[in-house]
Amino acid sequence: MPVQVHLPTVLRSHADGAKTVSVEGSTVGEVLTALVAAYPGMSGQITDDSGALHKFVNVYVNDDDVRYLSATATPVTTSDELSILPAVAGGAVGV
Repeated sequence: MPVQVHLPTVLRSHADGAKTVSVEGSTVGEVLTALVAAYPGMSGQITDDSGALHKFVNVYVNDDDVRYLSATATPVTTSDELSILPAVAGGAVGV
């Protein structure tokens, strides 16, 4: 079943500039695996080699953080929207 995945700016270049893509999967993990299969440039950007989410990447199903659900085992349906949000770090220089 296709799920809509909203991509942050930093990942769009790996998906031909698309803000949103549709990929198949019944769990968050399956969707992320299909996303990387469709757009190999995202490999290593979202998950580590074991398939676990990188600690600096937040994934939401609708408005719910999957880390507080079942992580990559969280089920999804065609009516769900998955959003990927990398953590942003930085600060003022010379402070």
